[in-house]
Amino acid sequence: MPLHYEDERVQITKVVVGPMVNNVFFVRCAETGESVMVDAADEPDVLLPLCQELAVGDVLTTHGHRDHVQAVRAVRGVGHRVGVAQGDAHMLPAFDFEIADEDVIEVGRLRLHALHTPGHTPGSTCFRVEGSPVLLSGDTLFPGGPGNTFGNRVDFATIIRSVQQRLFTLPDDTIVLPGHGADTTIGTERPHLQEWIDRGW
Repeated sequence: MPLHYEDERVQITKVVVGPMVNNVFFVRCAETGESVMVDAADEPDVLLPLCQELAVGDVLTTHGHRDHVQAVRAVRGVGHRVGVAQGDAHMLPAFDFEIADEDVIEVGRLRLHALHTPGHTPGSTCFRVEGSPVLLSGDTLFPGGPGNTFGNRVDFATIIRSVQQRLFTLPDDTIVLPGHGADTTIGTERPHLQEWIDRGW
């Protein structure tokens, strides 16, 4: 399977699964070959062989919406630990550890920084790869705007604050790998913040 992104530190494989066309990312340390999977979304028959091939240890969850956690039982069933933020833990069928804001998850020599970005869900979490221009944004940020807050004004204000304070402080060249659809960059999206606020979604 071709790599979606690669530099001297990290190799990222992207797989699209399920009826909601979810992105699943395998984040691999280029030096040691160890990996984590971000979002056990669906189609465990596709994901589990890749977990074995890419030496996946833990599975990280960006948020607890059903389309992002359909394969949680299957990955736990073969021994992978699943992590999720406390705010979304109740949305999973089961989990093994909580991911706190600013936790550092070590994957071989790689370090992934957890950034809590509530709004789409209470426990939404993004993961920044230290030393590489990569952010795994879950459903917090997409090309063209923040994730859906389903008409809830409080949640919309919360996700705008999360994007502005936690993500738009990152460098312009940061590549954003979202939970659905195509990549974007922080520099592409940042100038449109006020447009999103004005439109209200």
